[in-house]
Amino acid sequence: MPHRILNLLGASLLALGAAADASAQLVVIVSARNPAPVLNSEQIAAIFLGQSARFPDGLEAVALDQRLGSQERNQFYQQLAGKTPALLKAHWSKMVFTGRGQPPREAADSAAVRRMVADNPSMIGYIDRDALDASVRPVLVLR
Repeated sequence: MPHRILNLLGASLLALGAAADASAQLVVIVSARNPAPVLNSEQIAAIFLGQSARFPDGLEAVALDQRLGSQERNQFYQQLAGKTPALLKAHWSKMVFTGRGQPPREAADSAAVRRMVADNPSMIGYIDRDALDASVRPVLVLR
């Protein structure tokens, strides 16, 4: 019986490891034309949670989300701000109700976010690391 429990425990640990490997490595990006330096997670969280509309150098910052319910979006907010989709929904309900902000615009996927951010130096978004190209510049890698 103890062997069976150990086998189940081992299988569970392997499954957890496989699930961790399945999640994408996300990078926060700005346009290659944006002069913003590397940003820290607190600065980026402030922009994406509607607490700041500026990059540290004073330029306008417009956050761009991936579509609601996407794995990238859920992973981004969990890693950056420790917020689950339910907590994020509650945050934005409060912000909208009190007139303090609107949630970021959405794009369909990493390719769409990359295109929109590349075309607009004010935008900041997050994409799967595999979708990076020279049109955008990473300012933070989420691990």
